Amino acid sequence: MKILYAGSPDAACNTLKVLFENQKSCGFEIVGVLSNPPSAKGRHHDLIPTPVAAFAQEKGLPVFTPEHLDSACRDLISPLKADLLVCFAYGHIFGPKFLAMFPMGGINLHPSLLPKYRGCTPVNAAILNGDKETAVTIQTLGLKMDEGDILAQQIINLDGSETGQSLLENSANIGADLICQLLKEASAAGKLPQGRPQEGQASYTGIITKEDGRINWSESASVIEAKIRAYYPEPGCWCMENGLPLRILKAKVVSGENKSEDKPGQVLAFNKAQGIEIKTGQGSLFVLELQRQGKKSLNYKDFMNGARDFVGTVLE
Repeated sequence: MKILYAGSPDAACNTLKVLFENQKSCGFEIVGVLSNPPSAKGRHHDLIPTPVAAFAQEKGLPVFTPEHLDSACRDLISPLKADLLVCFAYGHIFGPKFLAMFPMGGINLHPSLLPKYRGCTPVNAAILNGDKETAVTIQTLGLKMDEGDILAQQIINLDGSETGQSLLENSANIGADLICQLLKEASAAGKLPQGRPQEGQASYTGIITKEDGRINWSESASVIEAKIRAYYPEPGCWCMENGLPLRILKAKVVSGENKSEDKPGQVLAFNKAQGIEIKTGQGSLFVLELQRQGKKSLNYKDFMNGARDFVGTVLE
């Protein structure tokens, strides 16, 4: 069974690595990789391939990075004669002509408890909403976003310490194992197993912007702490310190009440054992790691060594 893998970011690369290492034992062959075009990065705007494309090139796999999934793209991919399309975080909607190239259709790894959190940011949404569980779902690829039948699903329990990065990586690892098992069964049977339609109320997630990471200190400490975890590492949570951006990378909620005259965003104290205490609309936070613009990230103790007038500042 021949597969074309479609994906772009680090998490999708982790899944590709597992598939690449297990393809022989599971009875399939990766005949090509589809990824986003290289992006310009750094001072000199060098074109950098996506993590998925870079790994595929390293392993000698054919790599395709089209701007559009048009007829020219189909002409390049068709000669691979792939039986199945496997997708995780590729970032494009597949049209009927593209999907028609794969006799066995396509499958998609989606890190949510579908139909909850369809769309592009399900991991972040689960953390923001304080969910106690989420899931990794393998679904069939259809013409509508994340509405395909469920082929496999594994629950992930959440303990409130997850970040956007850690949960996505965990989902990718679990998803890779699910896909490998599914492909092994499909290879033996010559077809995908029967899926089940999604049941329940669907919800959708959208694109996260840098402005979404702007901290509103009038919100509660628990809401802000969840955002810090959900938006780590990108787009990150930030505020303004004396007119300059300040990123808050890690924090924990402080129990207890503050004085009523304290302003939300006010730096209350430096506790050497706990962190930098900052007042919020309800309770306060101990900030543990932070980063000024153009500087490296620092733990709270190192940060305070170079910011002795920080206590009393009102962050905005």
